[in-house]
Amino acid sequence: MRELIEKGKKRLQWAREHMKVLKKVREEIKESRSLEGKNISMALHVEAKTGILALSLAEAGAKVKMASCNPLSTDDSVAEALREEYGMDVYAKRGETEEEYYENLNRILEHEPDVVIDDGGDLVSLIHTERKDLIDGIKGGCEETTTGIVRLRAMEKDGALKFPVMSVNDAFMKHLFDNRYGTGQSTIDGLMTATNLQLSGKKFLVGGYGWCGRGIAMRAKGMGADVMVSEVDPIKAVEAKMDGFDVGPAKENIKRADFVVTATGCKHVIGDEEIKNAKDGCIMANSGHFNNEIDISALEDNSEFSRTAREDVMEYSMKDGRKLYLLADGRLVNLAVGQGHPAEIMDMSFALQMLAADHVINNDLEDGVHNIPRELDEKVARLRLEADGIKIDKLSQEQKEYMEGWEEGT
Repeated sequence: MRELIEKGKKRLQWAREHMKVLKKVREEIKESRSLEGKNISMALHVEAKTGILALSLAEAGAKVKMASCNPLSTDDSVAEALREEYGMDVYAKRGETEEEYYENLNRILEHEPDVVIDDGGDLVSLIHTERKDLIDGIKGGCEETTTGIVRLRAMEKDGALKFPVMSVNDAFMKHLFDNRYGTGQSTIDGLMTATNLQLSGKKFLVGGYGWCGRGIAMRAKGMGADVMVSEVDPIKAVEAKMDGFDVGPAKENIKRADFVVTATGCKHVIGDEEIKNAKDGCIMANSGHFNNEIDISALEDNSEFSRTAREDVMEYSMKDGRKLYLLADGRLVNLAVGQGHPAEIMDMSFALQMLAADHVINNDLEDGVHNIPRELDEKVARLRLEADGIKIDKLSQEQKEYMEGWEEGT
């Protein structure tokens, strides 16, 4: 156990050293004392970078309880280090059952939170269904990812969302970098760790060309893969084509694919028809939040038997003789197998999370989904540039007047 804790401590220390933007934000909020004594419940992937966010909130005076937002994404070494070395209330372990998962979400609600920080929407959904008694005491929340925002906007449309939630995911300094560069790099990390196979020269299908799909396609191309994209959005499909990718339906592209990665936030992107068409030896993985993007029941129905080919790789022997492979039970491969996004990327996302939590506490917001104020987005950008030692230009007074005017056009 001591060895596990030491491993977690080192991972936390390494992440902290590379999260300079969050450090600046933590110092400012700690000085303002605006979070002092506030109860915060967090449901995020419990690993080193989220650990530093939790510690930063605690160091700013908040009382933090933390659970995982996914049964397979917890780094047990970090969870133990947070509990044993820092005295934090962490209720998470890798490989939780569904019952344990929801038990842990309920446990972080025991201190009647002022603010909730969610990733995927399960915590907010739980509060609005089984823990309605807590709603009146919650000042607001923050949501980290695309899947969660989709759920929250559906709740808002139905009039079901009973407190304000900040859409951290939609902030420029989150989705332009976290979703694209973070997901791109960490997904490749997960694929390489799980398979130890070559990407260059392989046919690589990306399901979805949102910001996450863009990042995965870009990084796979950089590794020398021949990248294909499947989309339902005609505008994104045109963009993928003009970015140099082979665009077509998943049921056709999968006939040639050596690797498939989904990243859409939708279910059954790879369904029964795609599985029946998949190339022999195809390796399938998911980087979306929930493990329903690849239809596992269809895999099972079309196979004679399955076996663990190696750690985190399940081999399905199909009734027609093909073999298909699924990584990490279809859960987000970049965290279930890899170590998640780079620290410098999550530094920006979690600086936004901390600023968003502070914004919720300091403002009386209406129920519903709220965008991050532009000034907070730009604040994180400037802190990132400062941390990297980069200076940029400023408009002169003459230029400002020109940009704000309309009479002078030459």
